[in-house]
Amino acid sequence: MSARGKARRRALDILFEAEARQLSPLNVLAERVERADPPVNEYTSFLVEGVVRHLDRIDELISTYAEGWTLERMPAVDRNVLRGGTYEMLWSEEVPEGVVISEWVHLAAELSTDESPQFVNGLLARFKQLKPSLSL
Repeated sequence: MSARGKARRRALDILFEAEARQLSPLNVLAERVERADPPVNEYTSFLVEGVVRHLDRIDELISTYAEGWTLERMPAVDRNVLRGGTYEMLWSEEVPEGVVISEWVHLAAELSTDESPQFVNGLLARFKQLKPSLSL
């Protein structure tokens, strides 16, 4: 797994843990940075901080385009995979969109249900398509 792939996985872990513990992802991130075992990659911080900064808009987009699914009904892993992937797709110019989709779909395949990769792929691909017309 690439350094960015590991950073995405760690960001997902932090987002998921924060939701499960009902804490701010920034607090969980700060705990991980302080503990530094293992050290937190800069890209992990970039992703977590970006998701938090744009969470309302990210959740609005996911809710709008996830046909037949509400955020509350989604598995927590899928919800947080989509949050990380949506942030990276729409607000980060550093990584090609196809790579963003592939990496987050891979995390869904590794950590969630059998249907999750197709669901995540479809939604992130839709955001890629809509990106030029979305007001962020």
